[in-house]
Amino acid sequence: MERWQGKVAIVTGASSGIGAATVKALASAGMITFGLARRVERVEELKSELPEEVRDRLHAVQCDVTKEEDILAAFRKVEEQCGGVDVLINNAGVARSTVGVLDANNTQALRDVIDTNLVGLALCSREAFQSMKKRSVDGHIVHINSILGHMVLPTGNLNVYPATKYGVTALTETMRHEMRLAGTKIKVTSISPGLVRTEIIPNSAAILAMPILEPEDIANAILYALGTPPRVQVHEITIKPVGESM
Repeated sequence: MERWQGKVAIVTGASSGIGAATVKALASAGMITFGLARRVERVEELKSELPEEVRDRLHAVQCDVTKEEDILAAFRKVEEQCGGVDVLINNAGVARSTVGVLDANNTQALRDVIDTNLVGLALCSREAFQSMKKRSVDGHIVHINSILGHMVLPTGNLNVYPATKYGVTALTETMRHEMRLAGTKIKVTSISPGLVRTEIIPNSAAILAMPILEPEDIANAILYALGTPPRVQVHEITIKPVGESM
């Protein structure tokens, strides 16, 4: 991670779970880190969990990734303060597991998932790529995907969540080709975890009794991907907890 020290990272969905673990890991690794979140006060609270000499490297920015104006304002703020972004971690995600694809009156739930998991990710990636390209930066974009971006469970309660994650899988490859054809050395990586202990999973005894990953496990995978040499393209990392049956 030495080459990223003093560089600028943006993390979406930074208020809890994987996002919170990631902003702390990146700031601790020496990166100027902007945590984007709707609950911006929770990102501010994360500073108290960091050593005093690290706290000034973490900045909280209010942003709802379903709103393009929020995304544009957040990236503009980073540009004004630091010149632009070098690393983007697309972590923001939602699931509406109590609402089925075929349920009546479910339009808003479907749009929430698609706009957050897919459209927001694409728009943030666009803004990051433009910033990197304009400044001739060999940056890195990381998508927090899911094993459900590669398979669909027969539970019948996953809504369009797997569809959006399959979309992230396709977007990762699409972006890689666009970056290659543009003549850049910007990297894009998809990280697909199994079950992770975050707010997105149902708070039930049955779920919590299953083999489960911690948010820090995913943050460590992000650090690994970022730490590879410039010649190495880590395209996909799949992470499963020991004992998982899928």
